[in-house]
Amino acid sequence: MSITATYEVMGMTCGHCVASVKEEIGLIPGADSVTVELVKGGASPVTVTSATDLDLATVTAAIEEAGYTLGAARS
Repeated sequence: MSITATYEVMGMTCGHCVASVKEEIGLIPGADSVTVELVKGGASPVTVTSATDLDLATVTAAIEEAGYTLGAARS
């Protein structure tokens, strides 16, 4: 069974931004897949599928490491 969570990431504007966020979140243990729907200059939905619930602080840190900010988390 897998868990899917969607986060809104602020500040992404291009494909490089998407790649950076996917790479950083993909490094979190348990993260199986990461998809991003780019919304230039707005809140881009980032969907993460994982084997277990991921710690929000860990996801936030990964997003910040990529250079962006977490807008909101949704289920």
